[in-house]
Amino acid sequence: QVYLVESGGGLVQAGGSLRLSCAASLQTFVTYTMAWFRQAPGKEREFAARINVGGDDTYSDSVKGRFTISRDNAKKMVYLQMNSLKPEDTAVYSCAAGVIGSGRVSDYNYWGQGTQVTVSS
Repeated sequence: QVYLVESGGGLVQAGGSLRLSCAASLQTFVTYTMAWFRQAPGKEREFAARINVGGDDTYSDSVKGRFTISRDNAKKMVYLQMNSLKPEDTAVYSCAAGVIGSGRVSDYNYWGQGTQVTVSS
């Protein structure tokens, strides 16, 4: 059974930082592109960041320069370091794994339940 479990969310003031973690049970973890998506209340899920099997990372324009995605293949973990947080970053953040890594929700095969991030002004 495949699972992705996120942790590290919480309440933080604007300008602060949080580090999200995602633990994956995928046996072939190294072959998956890993990504973070987020969904704010009343909005569609949107791409935030991804890291491919070669370690190359890509970010949405809204988080570029503030967020950093990383992966530890030995531990089967993915991280999202979020700095200079803004109230508009408030959302449920979900970890995803896909063979075809892109910015599209439909390209990801496995999803975690998500962790809430709330940024107060």
